[in-house]
Amino acid sequence: MKINNLHVKIDQLPFSLQEEVNIFIDQLLAKIPEKKEKKQPVYGSMKGKIKILDGFDDPLEDFKDYI
Repeated sequence: MKINNLHVKIDQLPFSLQEEVNIFIDQLLAKIPEKKEKKQPVYGSMKGKIKILDGFDDPLEDFKDYI
């Protein structure tokens, strides 16, 4: 069945049956899980959450032989 023919068939139904079709379609739509929108990170929202310790850039003892 083509979608184009669907609205023609619904238009041919009496109003009371069109209401039933409308309710049925609403029930079908309720079964579809909603897509959750991905939240965009806000600039600066991690401020104060990450701390870099003093000496972070100092050479490691384990790599002295390679430097």
